[in-house]
Amino acid sequence: MTHPVRLEQARELAARLRLDALALDPEPDGPPCALRTALVAWAAADPAGSHHLVVQDDVSAPEEMVALVERAAARFPDEALVFYTNWHARNGGAARLAALAGAGWVRAVPDEFTPSLAVCLPVDTAEDFRRFATGSTERHDDELFSVFFRARGRMSLIAVPTVVEHIGTSSINGHATQGIRLAVCPVDAADAGPLLERGRVLEEPGWVPYMRYGEGYVRLVGQEHGPDGGRGHHRWRDALPATGLAERTVREAVADAMPADLAAEVAGRFGRGFAEELWIHCLLLGRQAAEAARRLGGDHGVPAGALARLREAAVATVGPAGLPPERRPEAGPDEVRLMSAFAWTAVSAGERLPPA
Repeated sequence: MTHPVRLEQARELAARLRLDALALDPEPDGPPCALRTALVAWAAADPAGSHHLVVQDDVSAPEEMVALVERAAARFPDEALVFYTNWHARNGGAARLAALAGAGWVRAVPDEFTPSLAVCLPVDTAEDFRRFATGSTERHDDELFSVFFRARGRMSLIAVPTVVEHIGTSSINGHATQGIRLAVCPVDAADAGPLLERGRVLEEPGWVPYMRYGEGYVRLVGQEHGPDGGRGHHRWRDALPATGLAERTVREAVADAMPADLAAEVAGRFGRGFAEELWIHCLLLGRQAAEAARRLGGDHGVPAGALARLREAAVATVGPAGLPPERRPEAGPDEVRLMSAFAWTAVSAGERLPPA
């Protein structure tokens, strides 16, 4: 699906991935509205097929992508499958947690948009969504997807290893203020294949740590039932009572395990407050990932190397994703390596915290 300003980019992508059609914005001079074009894209589903894949124009992906999607759809024939999620979103936090736990898929949280850069639906679900969305005043297809899935009582499955990457920071639909937006767990197709085909499914990650604008937050279990539909944000200190952790436990871990040298380096580049927030965020992430790994059990034959590289990818993105949008361009390769090394000390400390 594309807008005329990106038509050439879309044609190149469709040709490389061997996609069979382009869905053009039917009102390109109208007010920005992703849903308008999405309705065209989902209406193109072939009723004789089993599934329909829609890819947005501002992504990159390997030539093997369609084959990966086909095998995933064969494994989960009745599921809505999402092949990208942003590194700084709540669903990104859930995917990062799942990666550290060794899972290949995670159930999307119900109180956030459904990332729609690359989505595969069974054809009957595609038609149901088209009918549901027709006439809506909502202009964001990702928001309406979540409304649709919540009404059906089953959110999408998100691929934890990400072969689809967002490119650029421009946005036709007004998201440019979010800055650099990249995949949470980028891996190559060779590693993604076994993880998607045989990787475990984390159906319920429990409470989910995530960062936004340089501060740590926690998405609580069941918060979608709150008066705001769960869209509010809970700072980690305020959320701790619902997690079973005491702030004293967190502070003791900071005092005992946060490396002073790495903390000083991160603070020197991005500020003391960010360094502490990042470390505590990763401490909570490691603790929850260890809990999830205990529930999931064995690896079902996924190569150990692929799992290890998935974990590395998840931690490599946590630092730049946690920065305020205006500071993400400052995270070059050296800064990413520094924040990753710092983050791993916190993840490891979190994995050692006593279970609930």
